[in-house]
Amino acid sequence: MAYYRRVGNVPPKRHTQHRTDDGGLYYEELMGEEGFSSDSSLLYHREIPSAIVDSQVWEPPDTTTTPNHPLKPRHLKLHDLFDARADTDVVTGRRLVLGNGDVRISYVVAGKESPLYRNALGDEVVYVESGAATVETVFGALEAGAGDYVIIPTSTTHRWLPRGDEPLRAYAIEANSHIAPPKRYLSRYGQLLEHAPYCERDLHGPDEPLLAEGTDVEVYVKHHAGGRVVGTRMVYPTHPFDVVGWDGCLYPYRFSIHDFEPITGRVHQPPPVHQVFEGHNFVVCNFVPRKVDYHPLAIPVPYYHSNVDSDEVMFYCGGDYSARKGSGIDQGSISVHPGGYSHGPQPGAYERSIGVQSVDELAVMVDTFRPLELGEGGLACEDPGYAWTWSGRGPGQ
Repeated sequence: MAYYRRVGNVPPKRHTQHRTDDGGLYYEELMGEEGFSSDSSLLYHREIPSAIVDSQVWEPPDTTTTPNHPLKPRHLKLHDLFDARADTDVVTGRRLVLGNGDVRISYVVAGKESPLYRNALGDEVVYVESGAATVETVFGALEAGAGDYVIIPTSTTHRWLPRGDEPLRAYAIEANSHIAPPKRYLSRYGQLLEHAPYCERDLHGPDEPLLAEGTDVEVYVKHHAGGRVVGTRMVYPTHPFDVVGWDGCLYPYRFSIHDFEPITGRVHQPPPVHQVFEGHNFVVCNFVPRKVDYHPLAIPVPYYHSNVDSDEVMFYCGGDYSARKGSGIDQGSISVHPGGYSHGPQPGAYERSIGVQSVDELAVMVDTFRPLELGEGGLACEDPGYAWTWSGRGPGQ
């Protein structure tokens, strides 16, 4: 995120001596993307950040996938994956719903604090469906609630602490790349432009350092080994949250879906106007309450379309999604419409939408440019009748 921030105690010149009150040195760490050629931040630690005393295997949640074969649209009911106790955490309790070589989509309902965690595979965007949490990071803390995206850069040590009486429902999008605003929203120097549906004022990073004490502190690390996703549990002699200050353009931040300003027109606008982030070979869009098409002959629901180059995944997280009435889809549902399949509104929605002036819907969409496969969570919560809801007939009928 090329938007400069300075937090806490940093020296006036980078890569120079930064001394403690008793004359010792703070340890400078450069955290940067693309081998010193992209966004970075400098963090100043009280202790040596690379010191570890142990490294053991950690088995992360199941990441195996099953191809979508034979090809068909899918309806996944995520609220069926967890009971009301939420006796797990945001990191180790994730259940993989969909994935490919570029992105993994998981869901979790959490009531416990997570271990310290670092994803060394890529950036994460975690959407908070409901509940609230404090996200403690090596850069400082973020407060997140319903409707917030929390963007965590690759290899940022952090943990999730649910707060309040309501369990935390979280939808995690894990990339094998970096995640950023679409390039068309940015100036050549990285400022969000006037036509972008949000601006820097809507992005909330840590405001102050977060210092913690501790010895022999465990950090769970997700990474690649042998061509697959694996985990390691590293033990640090002192707490990683020892950063007294940092500055730069790489850091975690929070963005509320309610701060996204929808783009509308006289006739139906295509999904790219709803885009909020992009990664390698996938995009993230959100659909928010808005005025709809105002041409006198407009049909406000989406036209039928074939995503010939992508799979379309829609997570319905609030409001009333009129285009899907009669399909069984409700809040907490995911629809998966794969490339090679033409899809659109349910029967009757086309006609019912004529004359509608606004919609009250909330959804997070991920479009991928390689086929998605089903994770164990997706297989466990599928509605087997969804594919036949346009025709009203199942196989052999």
